[in-house]
Order: sequence, then C-alpha cells, then structure tokens
Amino acid sequence: MKDIQCLFYDYLISIDVNADTAKYLNLLVLLIGLFVIIFITDFVTRKLLINAFSKFSEKSKTHFDDLLVNHKAPRNIAHIVPLILTIKLFPFVFYDFPHFESYIVTILKVYGIILTVWIIRSILKTFESYFKTLPRLKDKPIDSYIQVVMLFVWIIAIASCLAVVINLSFIKFFTTLGAASAILLLIFKDTILGFVASIQVAVNDSVRIGDWITMEKYGADGDVIEINLSTVQVQNFDMTITHIPTFALITDSFKNWRGMQSSGGRRIKRSIILKAKSVKYLTKKDIENFKNIQLITDYLNTRQNDIDNYNNANHIDKKTLINGRNLTNIGVFRKYLQSYIENHSAINKDMFIMVRQLAPTPQGLPLEIYCFSSDKRWENYEYIMSDIFDHAIAAVPYFDLEIYELNTIIDSLNN
Repeated sequence: MKDIQCLFYDYLISIDVNADTAKYLNLLVLLIGLFVIIFITDFVTRKLLINAFSKFSEKSKTHFDDLLVNHKAPRNIAHIVPLILTIKLFPFVFYDFPHFESYIVTILKVYGIILTVWIIRSILKTFESYFKTLPRLKDKPIDSYIQVVMLFVWIIAIASCLAVVINLSFIKFFTTLGAASAILLLIFKDTILGFVASIQVAVNDSVRIGDWITMEKYGADGDVIEINLSTVQVQNFDMTITHIPTFALITDSFKNWRGMQSSGGRRIKRSIILKAKSVKYLTKKDIENFKNIQLITDYLNTRQNDIDNYNNANHIDKKTLINGRNLTNIGVFRKYLQSYIENHSAINKDMFIMVRQLAPTPQGLPLEIYCFSSDKRWENYEYIMSDIFDHAIAAVPYFDLEIYELNTIIDSLNN
C-alpha cells in the first residue's frame, strides 16, 4: 500500500503538479480506494456470514440461531472485518497527513464502541425472543431484564465514548463522573425507580405477564401484556391499553387476581335484600305447604319433629306462635338456597358454600349467597351468578317473603 502511495505521488510530481496539490490528490485517490475496499469487504463478509448462519440455522434443531439471523447478529458481527481492515490501512492513507491520524483513531474507536453495543444488543434481543418461547418463562418480565442489561451497556458505552473523545482514561473519567452523580440521579430518576421496581417485582413475583390486575388509580382492569423498565402495559377488558409506571406497582395498591385464577373457583358474593316486615313464624299449615318444595322436604320433616319433641317435652303452650321453638319463613328460605347451591352443577363443592343473614339495614334484611363457581371465565362466571340469582329472586314469593324495592316506599307515601 505504501509503495502504491509513493508511485502515484511520484507520478503526479513527474507531470509538474504542485507538491501540496499532489499530496491532496494522492490522499483523495487513496481514500476512494480505501472506501471501495471497505465496501467490498463489508459486502462479501456480510453475505458469507449471513448465508453461513442461514444454512446452519436451517439444519439445526434449535430455534436460537434463527433468532440470531432475525435480529441481525451476523450482519453486525460482519462489520468487525471492515473495521479491522480500516485500522490497518488508514495509516498508509494519511501518511502525508499525520496530524489527521489522532482524529481518525478517535472516530474509529467510537465506531468500534458503538458497533460493540449493536452486537450486544442484537444478541440480547435474540435471548429475549428465545426466552419468550419457553413455556416456563412466558409469564416472566423478560423485557425488563433485557432493558436493565442494555441500560448498563449503554451507560458504559457512552462513558467510554466520552473518555475516548476527551482522551481520558476510563477510570479517571468515572471518577470525574462521580462528582456529577447527583445531577444524573435527578435526570434518570424515573429510570432508576423503574429499574428498582422491576427487580422487586421480579423477586417478589408480585406481577407476571398474563396476570389479571385491577388498579383503580390508573383505570386499569385487565391482563398484563408487557412489563418493561419504565411501564407495565395492561390490556383492559374493553380492549383499551393502560400504561402504568413500573414503580407504581411497589408504591401504590393494586389487586392481582392470580390467586383466584390458580384456585379451584371464582367467588360469588351477592345479597338479596328482603323486607323485614315479611318475615314471620310458620304455622303447621305453612310448613305442610313448604313440604311440596322437594329440596327442603326432608329438612322440614326432620326439623319439625325435633321442634315438636322439644315443645312437648317442655310443655310449651303453642296457642301463641312465639312460645317455644319455631320455624320462620326466612330460615326455611335460607336453608332452601343452601341446598339449591349445594346441588348446582356449576358450583365447586370442594370450596366454601354458605348462605348467611347480614345485619339489618334501613332498606331491609340482606340474605347473602357466598360460594365459588367452577368456571372462572368472566362470561361464564356472570352467567352462573345470574342463573343462581334469577332462581333465588323468583323463589322469594314461594316463602311468603318480599324483596325490598325503593318504589314501594314512594308508592306508600303517595297513597
């Protein structure tokens, strides 16, 4: 290369070209030649490396090498060869301009650092895509982990570039940078908070991709579709997307429905409010009528026998119903609902089942159904709950009870 440089320079001098002009013309020709060599080398290296990776990935059983090609790792690695060639040849090109050498060295070093970041980034992206294909890692915040690593890579790369530009050693540069740490902490506050939150979320396993979470402060109610360093994306049930700051998951309250989804059922907890004035003791005639309801026939026979035996043994005067032990219509209705739910095909019998009376309110007497549906899917869950309460509400008049309604009060006032 040096011989070619001298020959061309001597040729220019031989045809009476000014010495300075000859140097610049010689530099221009050599630069063009260097760019051509670099372009050809880069093109050939890329083609060879990409084709080699593509053929290897077609024959291999693993999907990892396919992802390397998709994320352009071979293409980025191929740029190393032209960079090395440039480092070797540029001293000959700028032989007559040594004062340019330091600038070129600096540019090549910066480019080498950036190229290294590109290569690392493509490899990390490959790992990210590969980990997402593994069933045991599908619910993990892989994006967040990769972004944390890339954050450190970029910090080191930017610091290295600045150290190269100002011609300062890496260690001294970071020592100087420590004085400006307070400013950096202020600038990158959200990033640092997100980084800390990502680690805590991962370690505590508080949120996974696919979890159904509810966060009223941010209007989020749906499935987590992505967790990264700065935000958590939640796809709401109305198909809108809510972006929640990652650090909000450790500073604010939210509800994670994972426990319900991994359990054997989804809770049903709803009340029917009955008019207190419709509650009464049952006469023998009432009891005989209620025995026609099959779900409570055996209960009424057994229970009434127990009550009669107690009253007779204690010589209770039953001319007045309040004396002694008695059945009430609300108690029988409560037992009916208990039996109905225990026999319902969509209710998980291995989980808690209860029908209970809550404290009276100004509106009436709440009777609460507490159980768990076997099907946890939202649509089916709502159907099961509606089916139970359709039946319960329709059954109320059969027990001489009344459901509280606001308009009944208004009507009575108008009358």
